[in-house]
Amino acid sequence: QVQLVESGGRLVQAGGSLRLSCAASGLTFSNDVMGWFRQAPGKERELVAAIKWGDRSTNYRDSVKGRFTISRDNAKNTLYLQMTSLRPEDAADYYCAADFHYEYAVRHGEVPPGFGYWGQGTQVTVSS
Repeated sequence: QVQLVESGGRLVQAGGSLRLSCAASGLTFSNDVMGWFRQAPGKERELVAAIKWGDRSTNYRDSVKGRFTISRDNAKNTLYLQMTSLRPEDAADYYCAADFHYEYAVRHGEVPPGFGYWGQGTQVTVSS
């Protein structure tokens, strides 16, 4: 059984930094893709960053490029999202996800309902 547990979300001032973590268990080699999504109140869930464990390719939404970095530690079975220069518009619930279609998510910024494994989310609040 796949389990994803996010942590690290908190209140931070604009311009500050945070590192989100996602502890993963139950994933197999075939679960090649992982990523971070976010959802702000009243908005659609959107892809923030994705990573392919096989070829280590990454993808970021335009608004976070140069500020956020996705990475993983295989030994610890943990996915990270390092966020810097945070802006009020980055405030959202951040979700860790695995085993979704990478190309679809990159193209559409989302995955279809019912696909992939998801954590419960961690809240990031950015004060201006």
